[in-house]
Amino acid sequence: MSEVIIYGAGAWGTALAIHAARLGHGVTLWARDAGRAAEMQRARVNTRLLPGAAFPDGLRVTHDLAPAAAGLGILAIPMQPLREVLAAMPRGLPPLLLVCKGLEADTLRLPLEVLAEARPDLAGGILSGPNFAHEVAAGLPAASVVAARDPALCELAQAMLSGGALRLYASEDVLGVQLGGAAKNVLAIAAGISTGAGLGENARAALITRGLAELSRLVTGLGGKPETAAGLSGLGDLILTAMGSSSRNASLGFALGRGMGLAQALAGRAGVTEGIATAPALLERARAAGVELPICAAVVAMLQGRLDVQGALAALMTRPLRPE
Repeated sequence: MSEVIIYGAGAWGTALAIHAARLGHGVTLWARDAGRAAEMQRARVNTRLLPGAAFPDGLRVTHDLAPAAAGLGILAIPMQPLREVLAAMPRGLPPLLLVCKGLEADTLRLPLEVLAEARPDLAGGILSGPNFAHEVAAGLPAASVVAARDPALCELAQAMLSGGALRLYASEDVLGVQLGGAAKNVLAIAAGISTGAGLGENARAALITRGLAELSRLVTGLGGKPETAAGLSGLGDLILTAMGSSSRNASLGFALGRGMGLAQALAGRAGVTEGIATAPALLERARAAGVELPICAAVVAMLQGRLDVQGALAALMTRPLRPE
């Protein structure tokens, strides 16, 4: 039996903890809030974010950040506080898999770029793909990608986390995998807007397809591999996030498409809608590289209140005609 430590007791961190414990690993799940950690350890369930997903016996919850003698660490926190949490973490940590998706709003950095700046002492990889937390916690079949520059870290993650209903594939394209996870959240907001505005199934299919073209241009334009955009962390995650009924980004877009303002659409929502902070950062980084993202640009304009649905639709439908 190996030891896994997971930093971050949100829905996805909790789901991965449950999965790893089911595989027979000893699992420590760290929660930033001491009260929540104590309550989850006592109740043996994350009642706020994953009600009904009982904790296996090998899973313990703690608020103690002391280094653990684990073979693998997973950092499951949202993108924007990543740098702050990394700075507060102790020395002597095992190799870390990051599972956040997006760009740091102020610096335009991707997750592993933030890790390299904030904690150059740590080996790191990225875990990304079409995975809803509640389905992984329920033991439903899923697949994902683990990407790292060190093939040994990919092999370690595959060996420790593949099994049961989750299958991991390995990739060395850390840039492409991270960009897919960032872009799909923004494109899912666009798909949700289309659905909420009643633009029809044709429009949503066109948005997802042209969104994939944007994602592919972004990945290749910034130095990633085209096959990554067509894989689990690109096309796969885009399909799930744009069409899945549990998608926070698509549901936010749906509310915007129905005419809600951003503040109203966010009121009372649990969890983080990563596409909001990622959208302008992604657009700025793409423009700096000379990559055009018209759908993402329309989403940014709507999030910032500069366009409504009809204005965004007109901006996309009247673009110069071109070959596919």
